[in-house]
Amino acid sequence: MKIAFELFKEISFIKINQMKTHIFLFLVTLLIIGSACSHNEPKRKILSMNGTWEFAESKSFEEVPADFKSSVPVPGLIDLASPAPDTSYKDKVYWYRKTFKIENGASEVAILKIFKSMYHTKVFLNKKPVGESFYCFTPGTFDVKEFLNPAGVKNELIIGVGCYNNLPDTILNGHDLERVNYIPGIYDNVELQLTGYPYITNIQTAPDLAEKKIRISAIFKTNGKPDNIKIHYNLSEVSTGKIVSKGETAIKDKTIDFELSIPDCKLWSPEDPFMYELYMNTGGDDKRIRFGVRSFHFDKDKGIALLNGKPYYMRGTNVCILRFFEDPQRGSLPWDYSWVIRLHTKFKAMHWNSMRYCIGFPPERWYEIADSVGFLIQDEFPLWWSLRNVKANHLVREYTEWMKERWNHPCVVIWDAQNETVTEETGRAIQSVRNLDLSNRPWDNGWSPPQAESDGMETHPYLMDYLTRVDGTNKAPWTDLYTTIRIPMNGPSDRSPLPGGRQYPNPIIINEYEWLWLNRDGSPTTLTESVYNQLLGNNSTRDQRYECYARILAMDTEYWRAHRKCAGVMYFTGLGYSRTTSPRGQTCDNFIDVRNLIFEPNFERLMKPAFAPVGLMMDIWDARYKKNTDLTIPVYVFNDTYSDFTDTLKLTIIRDNKPLKEISQSITVKSLGREIFNIKFTMPDATGKYKLIAMIREGSETVISEREFELVH
Repeated sequence: MKIAFELFKEISFIKINQMKTHIFLFLVTLLIIGSACSHNEPKRKILSMNGTWEFAESKSFEEVPADFKSSVPVPGLIDLASPAPDTSYKDKVYWYRKTFKIENGASEVAILKIFKSMYHTKVFLNKKPVGESFYCFTPGTFDVKEFLNPAGVKNELIIGVGCYNNLPDTILNGHDLERVNYIPGIYDNVELQLTGYPYITNIQTAPDLAEKKIRISAIFKTNGKPDNIKIHYNLSEVSTGKIVSKGETAIKDKTIDFELSIPDCKLWSPEDPFMYELYMNTGGDDKRIRFGVRSFHFDKDKGIALLNGKPYYMRGTNVCILRFFEDPQRGSLPWDYSWVIRLHTKFKAMHWNSMRYCIGFPPERWYEIADSVGFLIQDEFPLWWSLRNVKANHLVREYTEWMKERWNHPCVVIWDAQNETVTEETGRAIQSVRNLDLSNRPWDNGWSPPQAESDGMETHPYLMDYLTRVDGTNKAPWTDLYTTIRIPMNGPSDRSPLPGGRQYPNPIIINEYEWLWLNRDGSPTTLTESVYNQLLGNNSTRDQRYECYARILAMDTEYWRAHRKCAGVMYFTGLGYSRTTSPRGQTCDNFIDVRNLIFEPNFERLMKPAFAPVGLMMDIWDARYKKNTDLTIPVYVFNDTYSDFTDTLKLTIIRDNKPLKEISQSITVKSLGREIFNIKFTMPDATGKYKLIAMIREGSETVISEREFELVH
């Protein structure tokens, strides 16, 4: 029945409007699986170690506590312990203890997997040291076979985790200029795998869309068993349970590598996140993995992304999970997967199809949810500026473990080696590991040079930061920020320029922009106080700042999208932290209630249409116009969809919430196209403050572009 339960969990992720169909299919599948389960008991038994553990602390790994007087959840962080430890998180070791029994007989293989823990992990089983891992962001796997007690006898598992400041300087520690506490903990799943040989250590799938095939490559531990052991497999649809292919192959040199046809192949995309499941059985072990059939590359000549061979414009945001770990409101939210599903659904409702998991990896379940809800993920390794003594050979080991854990997720489309760092080490490491990925995903190398012409590169054009730096005043013309297309800007071209001032030919993703962050209570962050003083004066109110932030952020989003100079626009940031007490924070997300996932209303009202698949930009930027002036207003309409768009474009001028004048024009914009409609408009014959709104209807939604200005004599 385990298969049926997994299918039920997957259905809980599917779009609500598909639920009736999938529930029916689930019930049918349940009957089929129920009759078969008794004949096909899984070879691999997974004993989840998640739950409540006993907890204690000491000063070193040599001091394993005798008494465990606190409790702590796994997965989680140590600040969730009850009673909680102090908050210094330095020069200590935090200990987890759990007892368990193996109910069945002895297994040939017993592997303890700690999906992610930080910082420095040591494992003891039944008072004996098993092993250690220094890595903080990739799994630790430990062979515990020789340390297990016989079936029915209690085992004592103790895991110690160290602190951020005690890691060797050849290990990445996730340094982030905006983080303060670096809270340790086992922050992802822990499981014990009990199985036999041949043991499946890793499976990689790589779709071939043109041939409607999937390449399957797997590695085994055979424990001296001969080659040519038959491996049985079947391939099924996750949503229906329907088996679409099955067969057998044989191990050769501890590996298999073969292609499997998928008749009537269904492609994965954010709009239709269709998943397959591969089941593999060696006779001694079995394993299930899920994947989607999709391809993702960049068209270097056109500067755009290609999803499943078609142009695809990335629209989205960033999630800084390690910063959110330090948020006062975080609690257990990152491990409340109903909340995580609602978070991704909330993001999807903003017309976002892409995310960068920024300077850190969330728990594995987040990737499964992104697969099922439908997001493209730029997966960024937690490296920002501080390499310490980490060299390319050290990075190769960590990058390899990262890729092995992630490469079957269709959501992961870009390997991102680092953030905003200039170094040769990450480039060398990329060149060493990129051939491991049979899907040949593109890489991002932060502010260091791209490693292939087909790779993308990130830029961070913070226009408001530019505004504050012009002679320290607000004298830079507002129009100057928007009439000069600064792409690329604040990226590799600035940090590692090519000879002769040439630009990199690589496609660009703008995955950070603007410099207007507000804390969730509406107060400026440390980086934005001077900006708001310039824009609004020294005595601005919270509501004025909220409205100003949303309006300028929406204008920037329209601007970057309308000019079609980049493959993706991903604002910073969808989830971060809000730190209003000392030390105050530098950035923040746009929630006013993160637990209930409530965005600041101005942000949601203006940013949702700014990211609409068919979007608008009025190319006017002045704060003042003369009354009764005849203007020609360029209105950009850009279409990210695969269908032609036809509607009526309306321009309405408003004063004191009353519409004064409206002009309409029928428009058509081709699929993936952009048109500029020059609308002749005469300003009213009265001074004062006005709002001009351009509007179209896309489906049931109204898409707008707004400008506020003053009419003067």
